[in-house]
Order: sequence, then C-alpha cells, then structure tokens
Amino acid sequence: MKGYHGRFLKVDLSANTLEDMPIAEDDFRKFLGGATLSARLIYDYVKKGVSPLAPESPIVFATGPLTGTSIPMVSRYSVCGISPLTGYWGEATSGGVFPFRLKHSGYDGVFVTGKAAKPVYISIDNGKAEIRKASHLWGKDIYKAQKIIKEELGESQLGIALIGSAGERMLQTAGVQNDQGRAAGRCGLGALMGSKNLKAVVANGRLRPEAADPETLRELSREAMTTIRRSATTAAMREYGTLMYTDMGMGLADVPVKYFQKSVFPASKLSGQALRQAYPVENYACLGCPVGCGREVHNFRKGLETVDGPEYETVIAFGPLCMNFDFASIIEANHLCNAHGIDTISTGVSIAYAMHLYELGVLTKKRAGMEIKWGEGKTIVKLVRMIIKQEGFGKLLSQGTLRMAQEFGRDPGEAAQVKGMEIPMHDPRAFTGMAISYATGPRGACHLKGDFYNVELGNTVREYTILPGDRFGSEGKAEMSAKYQNVKDLYDALTLCKFAPYKPTLICKCVAAITGWDYTPEELFTTGDRSLTIKRVISNRLGLTRADDKLPKIVTVALDEGASAGKTPNMDLMLKEYYAYRQWDWETGKPKKEKLIELGLTQAAADLYQ
Repeated sequence: MKGYHGRFLKVDLSANTLEDMPIAEDDFRKFLGGATLSARLIYDYVKKGVSPLAPESPIVFATGPLTGTSIPMVSRYSVCGISPLTGYWGEATSGGVFPFRLKHSGYDGVFVTGKAAKPVYISIDNGKAEIRKASHLWGKDIYKAQKIIKEELGESQLGIALIGSAGERMLQTAGVQNDQGRAAGRCGLGALMGSKNLKAVVANGRLRPEAADPETLRELSREAMTTIRRSATTAAMREYGTLMYTDMGMGLADVPVKYFQKSVFPASKLSGQALRQAYPVENYACLGCPVGCGREVHNFRKGLETVDGPEYETVIAFGPLCMNFDFASIIEANHLCNAHGIDTISTGVSIAYAMHLYELGVLTKKRAGMEIKWGEGKTIVKLVRMIIKQEGFGKLLSQGTLRMAQEFGRDPGEAAQVKGMEIPMHDPRAFTGMAISYATGPRGACHLKGDFYNVELGNTVREYTILPGDRFGSEGKAEMSAKYQNVKDLYDALTLCKFAPYKPTLICKCVAAITGWDYTPEELFTTGDRSLTIKRVISNRLGLTRADDKLPKIVTVALDEGASAGKTPNMDLMLKEYYAYRQWDWETGKPKKEKLIELGLTQAAADLYQ
C-alpha cells in the first residue's frame, strides 16, 4: 500500500506484550483511517454491559492517510473508545506535533487493551516499540511529565500524548493532552488511559510511507496552500485564533450566556482583540500549518509566565456561560484543565449549572461548601481545583450535568447535555442545523461533527449541494445537516483540520496522490456516511435508542433577547426528516438493514438484525 504503513501497534498491557496488527487494504480503503478506521477496529470488541473502564475495553490512537504528508493542515490524530462519560461511542481529536511523530514512527496507530500492574508508558521509535515504567510520572502534570520523558529518552522533539491527574483518577471528563496544551478533550477518554495505568504514548521517527505520486502531491500541496491563503478567515484566525468569533457569535445569538438562558453580553471584553490588549500573545501552529490559530499568553503572572490558550470554546464556557468577564480567571482555569487533563467544555458547563442551581436555592452553601454565585472568577478557579483534587462538591461537578441533575432530583431537561456529554458553545436556537446535529451526533453534543453554523455563514459545500438557508428554519434542514455531518466525519478519518478550506474534489486528488486510489467525491461522501453509520451501530449495540436523540429544554426554550429572540427549533419535524434521509428505523433508532448492506457493513447488519 501507498500512504500507509499497513499496521497498527497492538498492545496488551495485562500480558505486557507488543505485536504488529496488520490492517487489510480493504479496511483502509473503506474506512480511510483516524476515528473511522478506529470504529471499525473497536467494533469487534463491543459488548453490551461491559464497562468502558474494563481491561478488555480498547483505546485506539490513529492517524490517517493525509497525516505526515506535505499537505498543510493535516497534523491531526484521533483517540477513540467507549466513552466513560456517555457509555456510547467516544472519540476526540487533536493537533500539534504528536500526529506527525506517530505516523513517522512506523505505525498508522496504536491499539491498546488490558491493564498494566503499575503505571507505564508506550514508546515507539522508528518501528521499534517498548513498554516502559511510569510510576515516577504518575501524579505529574502534563507539562512536567513531558519534560521528564524527553530528558529520560534524550530527545527533545518527541511527540507525546498523555494524561494528567484527571485521567489517573479516571474522571469521566478527563481528556488526553499532547504537545503542551493541545487536547483531545471530549468524551472522557483520558479515563480509559488511566484505567489501564497508561500514562503516555510517546512517538518519534523518520519512517514516512511512500506516496503513490510524489510529484502530483507536491503540486497539490502548493494548490492547498494557495487555497488557505485565499480563504477569508485565514488572516483573522492567524491574528485572533478561534476568539475571532466572539463578537460575531454574540451578534448572531450563537454564544450561550448564563447557562444557555441569555445571548447578550459585553463581547468586547472577551474577544481576540481584548486578549491581545491584555497580554503579549504569540501564535502556535500545528506542524505544517500556515495559519497558527493556537495562542500562547506571556507575562500572565509570577510563577506562570507562559500559558497555552485559551481558545473560543474554553473562554465562553468559563466566561459568559458563567457570567464571568475576567480574562485572568478564565486563563487560570484553562491552564489548570490543560495541566491536569480535563475537558474545558464539560467543566465550564457543569460549573455554570452549579451557579444556576445555587441561584434557584436548590444547591445550598452547606452542600457546596461555599457560595457559588454568577460571575465570580475566583470561585470558578476554586471549583476547577476541587474537581482536580476530587474534593467535596468537586466530585459531583466532575461527573457532568446529567448526573448533577439526577443527584438533585431535577428535570433531566435542565441538564445541558446530549447523551450525557455537555453542549458546546454554539446555541442551537441561533442555527437550527446545529440543533439537529447536536441531537444526532455520533458522540453526543458536538460542534465539530457538523458545525452547520459555518454553512449558514457562507462556507458551502456546493459539490454536495450543502447550501445556506434560513438559519432559524427547520423544514428541509435535517438533510443538509446530515450531509454536512458526513463531510466533517471524513475530516477525522483523513485526518484533516476542521478549519481546512478544501473542496471534496481537492481532497480526492490528495488521497489519490498519496494512496493511488481514485476516489470520486461521491465515494468520499459514502465513506463519510459509512463512518457515521458504524459509530451509530456501536452505540446501538451499547443500548442507544431513538429516545436518546433529543435536546434538553434548557437549550430549546425561546429566549427573550438577542437575534434569536422568540426562536426555537422544531425538533420533531427535523428528527423525522433526518431519520428518513439516514434510513434509520423510527421505532428503534437503528440504521435499517438495507442501509447497512448498501454501505458494506454486512456484519453490522447481521448483528443488529439477528
């Protein structure tokens, strides 16, 4: 094969063994790589009733065919498994240096099962792998642990994906960090690593898979670079990172405020420009990326001069969602989450819910051990520390809003989550396409598995007739959103940055130059459909039904302010249209047998319809 090594590293930590795991070319062609191929590999291990934290439950780190090539904006990897937070399919992705290092280590990915007797880390270098002791790293934050590993192995350019204390303690919102403050943050997959006593995966090497057509690949890389430079958002992303959206988002009523109950706030206090005015800010770019949307804040405070981030989702979660407009406390909370490996979205939403419950009098000072009032930045930082240390009320906060609602006997519709995962910082009342994407997404509420607000703002995919319309309209929106989900799921298979402004035709040309496979845009689209479908089947086998495809009341009740005032998505209409387009059974929530066979998922068809 071209473009792939054709193998994963298979690790059994219980048996302390390492072996090559050959991957059939047909699987690479049908599932490409990243999260999609990981779903294919994990599928065989899915059994209803088995805990995600059981030794036999796998965690998979994977690259894609674009990773490690000269195409810009492809330094991405995925982490996949059964989510400890939701109990269903779980995946997260991240960028940085680690993805290239993993691809160039001689493997396309790492497949891990079992549980080590004591903490360990996996080291891969130019096709050679070993399991090394990590007891001396256990308890170290991600910054200290990376420094120790690099000193230990005598190499400063290593790619390292690892967990902090949140993963070690198996918090359900623990993420996997890499390359300083980069995070595969969602779904609690850091807890999977912790359950296996796996501190880190370390990768290095110069083993690049051979491309099918190197000269064409070089030409396409230049074409891709030109496309990026001509993109209207490139300059803004380079200057302000993802915080470029704060002002615009508020004007569109897309930024959730006061636990999804408001949409208007002083956006100028938390914009990318405001961050630059308050602190010296430098760009951080993933390897091979000309944009550099990452931020590094300097001169933050004594003892912490340089801090990674923060980016849009984190700023809004610890900011307006909690009625907090103090940048210093947001940066501090973000740093703590990075250092100890916690999902900032779930953490911020859970703290905002606590503030809401405190205002209602449901959560008392005695139960919380402190006052938890809106807008108090120091309180937010204190609560994050309590979550990290699992102290007092921090234990419940770390379990997410659904479990908090259950603990206080509240209506589940008050918990801002879908399938147990907290809703990110785009309001579904501002764009109904986001509402149906949240309700049906393969991992729960997710702004990346179909960021349909981008389509409504003009980022169309004309080759698949994905076009903007009435952003508040519901009729006909489900099919568009489903198509866009297919497209964005492809990005995590290839693996490709969600901000890469590439058309399907260009992506097909890149895949052909790398692998030699003549993908058409239609075949590529079908691969995205297959990706969404196999992940759906995994969750179906774990107990997911149609009843789980819903939005909570907290994000569907019409607001009385901002651009979306009086607007609410028609979820019943969109769900019926969505199910019809996807060919999912309305009674069970399962993909229909004929749809599975059409996509070549014959084993899934047999398993769901025995």
